[in-house]
Amino acid sequence: MRLAPLARRRESVLAWLVAFARWDPLQDLLTLHERLNRLAGDHTPGWVPAVDLYETADHYVISVELPGLSRDDFQIAVQDGKVILKGQRPPRQTSSKQFHRVERGHGQFSRSFALPQPIDEKHIAADLRDGILLVTIPKVAPRPRRIEVL
Repeated sequence: MRLAPLARRRESVLAWLVAFARWDPLQDLLTLHERLNRLAGDHTPGWVPAVDLYETADHYVISVELPGLSRDDFQIAVQDGKVILKGQRPPRQTSSKQFHRVERGHGQFSRSFALPQPIDEKHIAADLRDGILLVTIPKVAPRPRRIEVL
């Protein structure tokens, strides 16, 4: 008769330990990303370059990782106040190679950036060095406006 309460206690302790299994939020996010890509079909980009967007007193700066791309592989445009970066990384030639893991994507990509303040579209500058594209976007200085009282 005394064994039954001990067995129940052991089961409750085991259930308590199992309830606190380690949760990996990054793995859940990656799984969700893969599922969304499958749902979207063939229209998803082959890869998405990593981007940093920061602001100085008079500029916005977009820093994009584009390793292996030349200036002819992408375009920068401004449309409706958004900066748009489009391009393509060609697939690697695999004539006699057998890949065991492929993590560097290829194909088309497109990124757009809506900025919180008006920008000077005519003076945007871009520089590509060592696989890093820096796009410098000047802000339009706000002009003081005097309001006439009638």
